Amino acid sequence: MSGRMMNKFISALSATLLVSLVAGCNPASSDNSTAEAPLAGAKIGGSFTLTNQDGGKSSDTDFAGKYRIIYFGFTYCPDVCPIDLANLMNGLALAEKEDPALVEKIQPIFISIDPERDGPEQLKQYTDNFHPRLIGLTGSVEEIAAVAKKYLIIYNKRESPGFSEYLVDHSRQGYLFGPQGEPIALLPFDGTPQQVADEIKRWTR
Repeated sequence: MSGRMMNKFISALSATLLVSLVAGCNPASSDNSTAEAPLAGAKIGGSFTLTNQDGGKSSDTDFAGKYRIIYFGFTYCPDVCPIDLANLMNGLALAEKEDPALVEKIQPIFISIDPERDGPEQLKQYTDNFHPRLIGLTGSVEEIAAVAKKYLIIYNKRESPGFSEYLVDHSRQGYLFGPQGEPIALLPFDGTPQQVADEIKRWTR
């Protein structure tokens, strides 16, 4: 997929998610027990079995009963991934500090879209920098492509002539999923940790 086509797709995807967000919000009410989740009913997410940072296998069913914060990126990302992930994980840590019960309810997950370089050992070193409970997942090229498609993540390997290293362009989404794997909301990864914490607490029961 060319960069131009990718940008068009991401723009269309963002617009679709924005419509879902606007339609699902009820700004006139602060009662979370009656407010509908912004991504309620959206066809985002699904089953997966991938390799975790310890070299074992992790499946979506392992997280049944827990809320999940999911972010797709890659460990060699020079800028946006570490910033986004730090904001999300700092927000989660803040939410847990303000409401300690959340520690048992939420599982943060980082899924690599660069499986050729992001093996278990690389993932472990990376995830340890952000949150003690952050799980890193990788897999074969085919497995990652299948999971990314289910979660509406678009990515494209960008190589430069004459250079051995490469970057991966990808869509950026900080997802919050419910205990049954249902999509709930997009977390404001580009906001402050407090904004992330507030959104987490808003939807976690």
